[in-house]
Amino acid sequence: MKGQREYVSDEKISGHLVSDLLHKFSRWYELHRERELLSSLSDEALKDIGVSRADVEHEVVRPFWDDPMHK
Repeated sequence: MKGQREYVSDEKISGHLVSDLLHKFSRWYELHRERELLSSLSDEALKDIGVSRADVEHEVVRPFWDDPMHK
């Protein structure tokens, strides 16, 4: 009806927050794992993908929550 507002239940809000939090933890683990794998590549493999050892060292020291895709 006109002028009425729909309220979101606490269950929907908490479910959404939990889902967002799980997604964030999953992404942080993914970043950590990718950086770990990147650091384990040989110099030849890094050259093949166009990344220097210095680039890898710069990436590896970044904290796990530092997500370049979410700036």
